[in-house]
Amino acid sequence: MRFNIMKKTIVILFWINCALCNAQISLTSSEENHKIAGDVLVTALPAMALGSTLIWKDGQKGTLQFTKTLATTVLSTYALKLIINKERPNGESLNSFPSGHTSIAFASAGFMQKRYGWKVGIPAYALAGYVGYSRIKANKHDGWDVLAGAILGTGIAYLFTKPFPEKKDIKITLGNVKSYTSMTTVRNHTTLKLIYQF
Repeated sequence: MRFNIMKKTIVILFWINCALCNAQISLTSSEENHKIAGDVLVTALPAMALGSTLIWKDGQKGTLQFTKTLATTVLSTYALKLIINKERPNGESLNSFPSGHTSIAFASAGFMQKRYGWKVGIPAYALAGYVGYSRIKANKHDGWDVLAGAILGTGIAYLFTKPFPEKKDIKITLGNVKSYTSMTTVRNHTTLKLIYQF
């Protein structure tokens, strides 16, 4: 019963976040590429954090901790956005401070680092840092918005997360995958792979 409520809460928070992030202004191709990458990672990082709680079976303690982390981060971020009313650098709205994408990404990275250690935390923080960078490059936030989101997300993760008691063998690797868009065009795509040995 408790696990079903947590799943429903995560789904609801995800859709609220998607709905609040849909206002768009025309971007250059570079800004658009960074925005897309940041949008993918802001969904992938919480999915990886939640997935990690399901891999390590510990009576759903990790799942509950991440649910509390994510819910508090989203609610705090959007409450601050409504209270502060800072204009975005591109002028599209008055909800710039703090960066929601960055706070969610850093909450996920902070959870993974505190729960499973620096071996998982370093790549997670690197990806979260790129989310913040992508928000600046997409002209959605300035450095202060991103810094505040990073501090908020990491702080909330540290507040609710306890280290996982058992040490497991975890490996995270980066690689390239070639895709063929036509007979003569080959594109390299960077991939992230999480390997867990039972």
